[in-house]
Amino acid sequence: MTDQTNDRPKGELTLRTLAMPGDTNAAGDIFGGWVMSQMDLASGIRGAEVAGGRIVTVAVNEMDFRMPVKVGDTLCVYTEVERVGKTSMVLRIEAWAQRYLSHVMEKVTDARFTMVKLDSEGRPSPISR
Repeated sequence: MTDQTNDRPKGELTLRTLAMPGDTNAAGDIFGGWVMSQMDLASGIRGAEVAGGRIVTVAVNEMDFRMPVKVGDTLCVYTEVERVGKTSMVLRIEAWAQRYLSHVMEKVTDARFTMVKLDSEGRPSPISR
């Protein structure tokens, strides 16, 4: 992870969802893969808005989990466009847990997602700016 502060989310709130019992591992923590999936959904939402069309994830970089997400927490996913190229973009994604029945927000993880815009044939397509 690149940001060592744990005080405030960076970027735009793009997705909020509730962590449910069906998303837990044997220890009762929410699966890391579930958190990553929510981050991927948020990157797809934000990426499609920026690209103005179909977008796919091609890479995820440096995802480390700082702390677990528990059942009942609200997972809040923030997105920020770092750069836009000809057919691709890099988004910084942060996942924060709003702890159950509180206003406490704790950063769970962050990563950079690389997204590529595709045309109707599934080939890379220029991003209009």
